[in-house]
Amino acid sequence: MKFVDEVEIEVKAGKGGNGIASFRREKYIEFGGPDGGDGGDGGNVFLKGTRGLNTLADFRTKKKFDAQNGENGMSRNKTGKNGRDLDILVPLGTIVRNAESGVKISELIKDEQRLLVAKGGKHGFGNLRFKSSTNRAPRKFTKGDYGDELSLKLELRLLADAGFLGKPNAGKSSLMRAMTKAKPKVANYPFTTLNPSLGVVDIGYGESFVIADIPGLIEGAAEGVGLGTQFLKHLSRSNILLHVIDIESFVENVNINDLTSINKELQKFDDKLANKKQYLIFNKIDLLDNKKFEKKKEIILELYKEKDVFFTSAVGNIGIEDLKKKLFYEIKNHNDKL
Repeated sequence: MKFVDEVEIEVKAGKGGNGIASFRREKYIEFGGPDGGDGGDGGNVFLKGTRGLNTLADFRTKKKFDAQNGENGMSRNKTGKNGRDLDILVPLGTIVRNAESGVKISELIKDEQRLLVAKGGKHGFGNLRFKSSTNRAPRKFTKGDYGDELSLKLELRLLADAGFLGKPNAGKSSLMRAMTKAKPKVANYPFTTLNPSLGVVDIGYGESFVIADIPGLIEGAAEGVGLGTQFLKHLSRSNILLHVIDIESFVENVNINDLTSINKELQKFDDKLANKKQYLIFNKIDLLDNKKFEKKKEIILELYKEKDVFFTSAVGNIGIEDLKKKLFYEIKNHNDKL
């Protein structure tokens, strides 16, 4: 299954309705004047930022979007109805580009924000418009214009305060579920998370923050290995990176290399991303007995004494509340400085 964060769609605004040539036909009026009405304008196509949508996956099955055409004019100087506008709902954080040129058009970051991407065609004129003192019975009318038609590239970068990263199967989705009400797919095999998930962490007293769960990183991700560079883009908007490590499989030399290799992937992709604040979260501590846990904990705290280190169990709900509170105050301090 392909990880979807980029998609191309075709949008087509409505055609303007034609004007018509028509003349009054009434009893006892032998030479009725022109009464052809104008057409209606074609419908516009908008992209609309929508809170609650997290992925672009829905666009895999529907990629063509047409607004309604304007109706043609009618006799008795009746104007055709305008075509209905079309709103295409997209997640917040969606970047819109011209698919052919790659030029960025805009970015949708606010709920209910609407972006006009294809303007409907202008209506045509009926023959009544062309009546003059020298031409009392014009037969001229004009057709409506065609609406804009173009290909768009949509790119989603999640809007999250913090984002999980780590090797596949480190327990990121389980932590996401323990910390929030989100329900990402959880199973004991790599690449369980194929679409990004957003979750809201409720601290209480009306305070909350947003975290993102993305697919696991493997070496070579910056060059497209595994699920490619798509999910690295999602981390770029997170203020804090939550680096999750499976403590059960932690071996001193191996996991130093794991941490280093992932940070190298971030560096290759974007220097700013690599320099973001990181929490080291050693997960699945419930799988260790007390003796083994204390030994590994001692080694880890010595290795990473200058880092923010946490020990958690998503299944046992151990260390979750402390992590949430620390993360909340970190995010709050960051936002207060903006």
